[in-house]
Amino acid sequence: MIKRHRRRYITALFLTLALSAGSTVSAATAVSSGVSLDATVIKGEVYVKASSLVAQLGGTGTYDKSSKKYTYNPDSLVPEVVKRVSPSVVAIIGKPDDANADNRFSLAHGTGVIVKSDGWIVTNAHVVQDMKRIVVVTADGKEFEGTRKQMDVTSDLALVKIDAKGLKPATFAPSPLKVQVGESVIAIGTPVSFSLRNTATVGVLSGMNRSVSSYYNLLQTDAAINPGNSGGPLLNLKGEIIGINSMKFVDVDIDSMGFAIPADTVQYVLNNFYKYGKVKRASLGIDLEESWSAVIGLPTEDPMTVTALSSPNAEKAGIRVGDQLYAVAGKQVSTMVELNELLKAYLPDQKVTVTLLSDGDLVNREVTLSASLAQ
Repeated sequence: MIKRHRRRYITALFLTLALSAGSTVSAATAVSSGVSLDATVIKGEVYVKASSLVAQLGGTGTYDKSSKKYTYNPDSLVPEVVKRVSPSVVAIIGKPDDANADNRFSLAHGTGVIVKSDGWIVTNAHVVQDMKRIVVVTADGKEFEGTRKQMDVTSDLALVKIDAKGLKPATFAPSPLKVQVGESVIAIGTPVSFSLRNTATVGVLSGMNRSVSSYYNLLQTDAAINPGNSGGPLLNLKGEIIGINSMKFVDVDIDSMGFAIPADTVQYVLNNFYKYGKVKRASLGIDLEESWSAVIGLPTEDPMTVTALSSPNAEKAGIRVGDQLYAVAGKQVSTMVELNELLKAYLPDQKVTVTLLSDGDLVNREVTLSASLAQ
């Protein structure tokens, strides 16, 4: 069973660095997380400035002259990230548009992230899709009436607008997203009860490129997700958003399997919202069937099979039912999610070359992309 919620992730990083006089520390003993730090090479040894370490990773450091030791304390890192990002996180509550809407205690709630200082907030589509009389509460306790502006069910993302100025937008991790399995992550949200706004939790990034009842790849994490966490941020230790929490697996035999929409997909959807007012997805104009290996999750290079043509453009390109799709724009695709990820780089009416096995021959066809029917 899959449930869409929000969740919080908070991480702990433990480091103690021995430092020689001159306030530099050997990079070999520093953090192995892909963080870029200012460094100096002295007699073949690479040294990193302690001030650079603190600036990039947060925390505090102290140098003891008598022992000539530098102690790095990351204990303040997570609190600093939470304190810095919390003003960018909001709680969202409203009346569900269902048969129980007249019950004063029948409410639905979730989380959102401020993306523009003048009141634009991103959240999950499933949070606000059937919500009436939206109320947004900022971290400082101020209440605002919210208006649902754009919504994209396919990616499970939506934009909500409030009449406010001078808000603090969150910072998204740069694209393409660079994350590592096992790195610590932090989540902030509104789990279970609306009174628990801006709750923070800790976890690790459990997996990447996950396809779980989703149109695009998702990030997996072991941090606990609870009802109301949906739409909240998944953060790295720099305080950057690497994902928007969206769903989890729920069962008596399942623990700690939650999923977030990666930041680059969020940025892709938001950029389409800003530019077009909706997501303009491109499609090959064909229906495809995945191989048996792909369906059950085995590593595979098996092609997908064309089962129907849904666009005259595909027919004009010479694609036929029964053809097997091997590659798009020179990149191999074996699953629908891989194809959907690749097509994020294109718009309808652009042309792309597809590689197919047709009547036993490997051929290339140029296809004019159609507008996707996915909403």
